[in-house]
Amino acid sequence: MMEKLLLLHIFLVCWHSLNALFTVEAPKSLYTAELGSNVTMECIFPVNGKLKFKDLSVIWEKKDEVRKDVYVLLKGKEDSGSQHSDFQGRIKMLKENLDFGQSLLQISNVKLKDAGLYYCLIEYGGADYKTISLKVQAPYRTIIQEVVSTGDKEWKLTCQSEGYPKADVIWQNGGCQDLTDKANTSYETGSDQLYRVTSTLTIKNRTRENFRCIFWNKEIQENTSADLYILDSADDVLWTESRHFVWPILIVSVLVGSVSITICIRKELSKDKDAHDCRGTSFEDEELKYIQIEKT
Repeated sequence: MMEKLLLLHIFLVCWHSLNALFTVEAPKSLYTAELGSNVTMECIFPVNGKLKFKDLSVIWEKKDEVRKDVYVLLKGKEDSGSQHSDFQGRIKMLKENLDFGQSLLQISNVKLKDAGLYYCLIEYGGADYKTISLKVQAPYRTIIQEVVSTGDKEWKLTCQSEGYPKADVIWQNGGCQDLTDKANTSYETGSDQLYRVTSTLTIKNRTRENFRCIFWNKEIQENTSADLYILDSADDVLWTESRHFVWPILIVSVLVGSVSITICIRKELSKDKDAHDCRGTSFEDEELKYIQIEKT
């Protein structure tokens, strides 16, 4: 611990002069990882010949309210005792790459709380550091659908999903008409920091019609959608289908038995394009990007 404090003191007091002789670089300043996956962050440093491991110190820290030790190597010896509990059992330094001047830090089973700013500090003759950011996302992959008939030809259609960061929920009918303003959407945050998003659309006097809920994750530019079909108001039949895709990949057809339904057909065709969909301007401008789907 004393050696680590001394190294940090060197950074604070002598950083400018040391930096002129020894430079750490970060090939990437931003990494993005999916919840539960593995991510490897990298910084590089000059070796100048064969690495003398006993002269090398490597410190990875995470900046939170207080700095958290992620990985500590002091003069060739690992200091696992200083590692913060948030990272225990999930950190690996790829030591074979240190010989080539690469400090590769692998975090396994990435958690939402791993997101943030990291410091890669290297001392090897000289001393320098770089900062690296990590973003963590959890796509809204699974949508749970429910339909309830409240009587008098009134239906409550509900879509629920979990993910991160917070998603907007867009509702459309079979003609790509925007019904979002008629829906009630609520957000809850669990202990796992995931958003649980529930959106309910109330429909009256509609039978044998299809509707769609779209979970739009603006930050990662990703859509997940679910189709809900009211087939018969007499016996409360519901047929649903959910799909996932990354914008701008469009799924243009699905099979629904032998019933042929064509929705979202544009009345006017642009001279400069061969195919069109039901999109307006960007979601950032609060206008919907709709999807052209042909069902045969």
